[in-house]
Amino acid sequence: MAKLFAVYQQPADTAAFDDYYFSKHAPLAKTLPGLRGYEVTQGDVMGATGKHGVYRVAILEFDSMAAIEAAMASPQGQAAAADLANFAGAGVDLMMGETRLI
Repeated sequence: MAKLFAVYQQPADTAAFDDYYFSKHAPLAKTLPGLRGYEVTQGDVMGATGKHGVYRVAILEFDSMAAIEAAMASPQGQAAAADLANFAGAGVDLMMGETRLI
């Protein structure tokens, strides 16, 4: 398995972020070819000492890094990447890697 983590920074207007994210961006991201699972944090993201500066974390699951690369290179992946500018102005970090159960 491999996962893509989208880590969204705290937006100025959380209601506008959530409205756009859940009504437009998430449905677009769910069309990525090879997507096996899609989770997003709900409520505050917590750190060891309390509330973290991160607003939301999305975790997208694929079969492999090659599947993530193919998904991101697809027309749907290009559209989802371009869409970030429409709502993630506070910043988003995209990270990905192979995972294993231990």
